[in-house]
Amino acid sequence: MVQVIQAKDITITQLIDQFSLQRSDDEQFFPEWQHDLPELNDLEKQSLNQVKAEYLHLSQYQILEPVVKMVVLSPLLRLAGFYQPPFYIASEEEVEIVSEDEGTIIRGRIDILVFQPLFWVLVVEAKRADYSLEIAIPQALTYMLGNPDSEKPAFGFVTNGREFQFIKLIKQGIPRYALSYTLSLNRGDDLHTVVKSLKRLARNVIE
Repeated sequence: MVQVIQAKDITITQLIDQFSLQRSDDEQFFPEWQHDLPELNDLEKQSLNQVKAEYLHLSQYQILEPVVKMVVLSPLLRLAGFYQPPFYIASEEEVEIVSEDEGTIIRGRIDILVFQPLFWVLVVEAKRADYSLEIAIPQALTYMLGNPDSEKPAFGFVTNGREFQFIKLIKQGIPRYALSYTLSLNRGDDLHTVVKSLKRLARNVIE
């Protein structure tokens, strides 16, 4: 009998068991989030200061997922250039993946998918402010495993509005993934690094 699991309930352990997923600790596996990053101009820095100020103001009360998307995620994607050609944005994209032994089906909907007509660029998973990113990571990885293009690396981005983490997945052979450091809106220029890294991923596609 086939077991159906919702992506929001999946765990890393289940992904390891069902898809032989492995984590890579090789620093050379995922250079895209921290090396050769573009600089931000003064206007972009001012916009990020405004995002930070608005989030800190609103966080005095509970911030739910739709507010995280509106106040933090939307400006970051705009500054990264994902609202302009050659990119497109989809929301609630349905994904279904089947385990290696075909005994398990995982279904879910991607919060935000940045794509070009021929391939996926970035899988984005947003959570409410009081959720840990640990909850979002296996869900994002599930969707990345569902990427129809198995030749190119898949990239993910998870956030709860205050913290941010990038994911890279390579599906060829045994699927392997790596995580960036956890970046924080409250720490130094981390928010600048987030946008620089998003710009770097966008540039990968354009070049």
